[in-house]
Amino acid sequence: MTMRMRDDMTFPPEEYERRIGELRARMHQRLLDAVVITDPENLMYLTDYQTTGYSFFQALVVPLDSEPFMITRQMEESNVIERTWVELTRPYPDTGDAIQQLVASLREFGLDRGHVGYERNSYFFPAYHQDRIHTSFRQGRLMDCFGIVEEGRVRKSAYEIDVMRRAAHATQEGMRAGIAAAEVGATENDVAAEISRGMFSAGGEYPAVMPYVTSGPRTMIGHATWEGRELQSGDAVFLEVGGCYRRYHTAMMRTVLLHDMTPAMAQAEERMKTALRELKSVLRPGTTVSDADSIVRTIITDNGIGADLVTRAGYSIGIAFPPSWDEGYIMSLMPGGNDVLEEGMTFHVIPWMWGVEGTRTVGISDTIRITESGCESFFDFDEDFVVKSAGEQSGHGPAELKAV
Repeated sequence: MTMRMRDDMTFPPEEYERRIGELRARMHQRLLDAVVITDPENLMYLTDYQTTGYSFFQALVVPLDSEPFMITRQMEESNVIERTWVELTRPYPDTGDAIQQLVASLREFGLDRGHVGYERNSYFFPAYHQDRIHTSFRQGRLMDCFGIVEEGRVRKSAYEIDVMRRAAHATQEGMRAGIAAAEVGATENDVAAEISRGMFSAGGEYPAVMPYVTSGPRTMIGHATWEGRELQSGDAVFLEVGGCYRRYHTAMMRTVLLHDMTPAMAQAEERMKTALRELKSVLRPGTTVSDADSIVRTIITDNGIGADLVTRAGYSIGIAFPPSWDEGYIMSLMPGGNDVLEEGMTFHVIPWMWGVEGTRTVGISDTIRITESGCESFFDFDEDFVVKSAGEQSGHGPAELKAV
């Protein structure tokens, strides 16, 4: 395979050569002559291609033995030219037909009679488009190859870990700014604005999900975020920040209390910190995802404050576009799973507690990578709840120091 040699991509050319080579090895095992890749994260992983216009059909076709080519909306072809190593493009105009362009291109490059894989579960290859390609692709055979790229993505290379460290810096600075802004009288919007400023000023780019900011009774609403509520004395403030750099993400949950520490909150903090500590002491290559989930779930469930862990205990994290920053569809820490952890895997571990004393949700989380013999966090950031009692408002008390 020829590849345009350039020094302005996220990673050096040999990293993309390795990724394409490993993909082709998996294609060979599955007896595929070509694959049609439509998932935006997979396109980014294989070529460095990205655009916010991924709601329009786009695909990378990787033949087993010949040059890859891209099908894009004509406007997006510039992203192929300016960002990637790919030399062959077959764009379609807005007045054209994307699926007919794909089928015509498969025919042009002699792939119309082969076994061609496609990502049947891709968000961005909808059933309507799949029906049309099945109708038009008559002489070859279409086969579901969903997951064939993700098999490589789940283990991050040293290059990817370095980029995730850049994302982690943005995550930390966003969280630091959000904690400082969480004061009685501020609004959730004020806090979200400061988180965004902190992330972006630290070199972060637009994340797959903007930060979650909820306060008081709104912390009980799943996946809610800022809606203008004014923070009040007595509130718990739940913050979850996912920083991004070159589409790679790390994420972190933290909690601010706008009141003195209570016994219930002290126990919630202790349970979550214990869960993270115990989990990180055993995570290493060979651990199963269900083993990891069991450690977190057992510790969090053992509480006397009415709280629950209502989700999986963690999920793979890395490349992401909206609407989600997680790679949990590739691998999650959850009951019943037999997947085994390997060096280079990265996870957002989430021992959060829903419904402390029935009315409030709090969280402490971490993003970690599996190393040769254990695991390491991407962060250097205090896990404790930040307590801003009446005498510690306006950033003048020890809470501000603690957040640093």
